[in-house]
Order: sequence, then structure tokens, then C-alpha cells
Amino acid sequence: MAPTKKDAKEEKEAKLTPEQSAALIMNYLRKQNRPYSATDISTNLKNRVTKAAAAKLLKDMHERKEIEGRAAGKQIVYHSIQDEADDDGLEKLQAIDTETTRLRDATVALKAEEKELRLALREGTSQVPLPELRASVAGLEQERAELTARLAKLKSGNLKPVSLDEREKVNADHRKWQKTAAARKKIRHELWQELTSHIEKDKIEDTKEELGLEF
Repeated sequence: MAPTKKDAKEEKEAKLTPEQSAALIMNYLRKQNRPYSATDISTNLKNRVTKAAAAKLLKDMHERKEIEGRAAGKQIVYHSIQDEADDDGLEKLQAIDTETTRLRDATVALKAEEKELRLALREGTSQVPLPELRASVAGLEQERAELTARLAKLKSGNLKPVSLDEREKVNADHRKWQKTAAARKKIRHELWQELTSHIEKDKIEDTKEELGLEF
């Protein structure tokens, strides 16, 4: 007797065993290669594995160290275990960490220099020698160019392997330094406005050229 439509539907909707469900989840995580919560996995698998079953299986798989898991807000997300980086990859990651630290220190130094310049201007521009002011402006421009170039290299994604967490951290730092660069530009403009308020109008362009400013 040929199977009826009802029999076919029942066979299609037959529940998976825990082992089959775990294998389905593992294959999905490896294929997608990104973090998912139990709810996301259940939904994306079209409820072939229920949310409750997915949560329990993911927890068990994580405890067996078959997958990685981490807190993300009020839920836990899981992803497949990445292959261990080779020596070359580890050196590149260490280089990224070193460069990030250097850039962070440079930002702190720039803020300190900004504070000193503002204080000097409050006390009177006559106390800031013109060569020193010109050197400070040139130094700020050079630092900004170096930060921009190095951040572009970090953000390009050409350095491998880079984990999802590392990439998110680099992007966050990039956004932070973009704001810092914008702040430096604003400070430069304010310093120039303050400086020009103490210079005769017919000498402003000469002073600008002497300082090597281009804006």
C-alpha cells in the first residue's frame, strides 16, 4: 500500500534524537562560523530543534568543550571552536596588540600636549615662541597622519587570523580615534582663532605661511 500524505508528513516531522539534534547544531555552527544564541539557532533551523532543546544541547556541548560560548548581554552565544593560529598568525596578533597600545599611548600624549597648548594660550600668546608653536602644530599633523595610516592597516583585515572579538575591538578603537582626530582638527582651528586674535590682520597670512599651515 502506497504511503498516504499524512504518513509522509508525520515522517517528515519526526522528532530528531538528541544525538541527531546535536550533530545538526554542530554542522550549522561550523558552516556559519559566527556566534548564535539558542533562540537564533532554533529559529534558523526552522524549529527542527526546539529552543529549550537547543539551549540544553548547547550548554552540554560547551561543557564538553566541543564549542565555545560567551555571554552577550542577557543571553549566551555559541560558536564553533576556531583552529589554533600558527606561529605566524600569533606574531601578527601580537603585533596588533603592540600597535594598539602604542596608538593609545600616542593619543594620551596628544591630549597632554593639547592641555599644555591651551594653558599657554590662556597665559598669553607672547609666552609661546613662534618656532615652538609651529613645531607643535607640525607634530600634531604628523601624529594624526600616522594614526590614520596605521588604523587603516589594522581595519583592512589583511592580517590573519583575527577573531571576531579582535575585529570588534579594532573597529571600536578605530571609531574612537576617528573622534580623536576630529577633536584634534577642532583644537587646531580654535588655536588658530585664538592666535589670530592677537595678530594684526595684515600679518595673519604671513604668520599662517610661516607656520606652514594648510587649511
